[in-house]
Amino acid sequence: MKLADIYYKLQKDINIIEKELEATVQAEHIILSEASTQLLKAGGKRIRPVFVLLAGKFGDYDIHSLKNIAVPLELIHMASLVHDDVIDDAETRRGKRTVKAQWDNRIAMYTGDYIFAKAQEVSTYYDNPRIHQILANAMMEMCIGEVEQIRDQYNWNQNFKHYLRRIKRKTALLIAVSCELGAIAANTPVYIQKRLHYFGYFVGMSFQITDDVLDFVGTEKQLGKPAGGDLLQGNVTLPTLYAMEQDKEIKRIVMETLDDPYVDKVDMKKVLDVIKSSGGIEYSLTISDKYLEKALQCLKDLPNIDAKKYLFEIAKYIGKRKF
Repeated sequence: MKLADIYYKLQKDINIIEKELEATVQAEHIILSEASTQLLKAGGKRIRPVFVLLAGKFGDYDIHSLKNIAVPLELIHMASLVHDDVIDDAETRRGKRTVKAQWDNRIAMYTGDYIFAKAQEVSTYYDNPRIHQILANAMMEMCIGEVEQIRDQYNWNQNFKHYLRRIKRKTALLIAVSCELGAIAANTPVYIQKRLHYFGYFVGMSFQITDDVLDFVGTEKQLGKPAGGDLLQGNVTLPTLYAMEQDKEIKRIVMETLDDPYVDKVDMKKVLDVIKSSGGIEYSLTISDKYLEKALQCLKDLPNIDAKKYLFEIAKYIGKRKF
C-alpha cells in the first residue's frame, strides 16, 4: 500500500484537521495572521496528525476529540520550524520564502511564540493532566534540543551519543508523543499507549537519520536547498561523525574547509565526496534500519486492525525514502 492510499482513507478527517488549523492560527493582528497562515500554506505531510488519527483507531475513535490533540501537535511542529529558520538564517523552506525572509527575525520569533501559545490553548479541551504534562515536557525537550544544536555547531569533537540525544529531542520525541497522545485521547489500554510511544520514537529516530543522509545525497530539487546545507551551517550529523572517526585526514579536510568563512561550492563538493567515500552514508542507513526494525517490533503485540497495517506502511516509507 502506498502512502497516498493511507492518506486517501483518512482524507475526510485530515480535512477537518486542516480547517481547524486554518481557523486556529488566525489572530487579531494582521501580521501575525498573515505570517502564521503563510507558514501553514507552505505545506507538509501532516505526519504527526496522521499518527494521532491512526493511534486513535485502537480505542474510542472520535475525530472531534482527536482533532484537539492533532492540531496542537502540528502547531508545535510549525512553531519549531519558524524558530529554526531564524537560527539557521534560512530564506526558503520547501521552496517557499520563510516567515523571517518575508518579514524579519522579530516577527518570525513572535509568530513562533504565538503558534506555541495557540497549541496550548487548543489542548485545554482535555481535562486529563497527563496529556498536558506530556505536551509540556515535549516542548521543553525540543527547546533543549535546539539549544544543544546551537551549542554543538562547528563542534568537531562531539560523539554519537550527543548526536542521538539531540535528534531524539529535536524530532523523535514529538512523533512519539503524537502516537502516545492519540492513544490516550482515545482511551486505549496503557500497554497500547506505551507500545505506540516507542513505535513513534523509533520511527522518529529513523526519520531524522534518513533526513541527515538525504542532506548529503539528495538533489537540490528534493531538498529545497543545496546538498550539504546542514554541514555548511556547522550541524554535524551521523555521516560526518562516522567519517571523521574513521579517518583523521577526513576530519582535517572537514575542519579546515568548514572553518573557512569563504567556503564555496567547490570546497563543499570535496567535503561531501570524502564523507560519501568513507562509508558514512552506508553506516548511517544501517543505524536508521535498526531503529526502523525496532519500530516494527513495537507493532507486533497490537490488535490486528487496519491502523496497525497503515502504521507499518508509514514506517517503511519513512525509513526507505528514495534518494
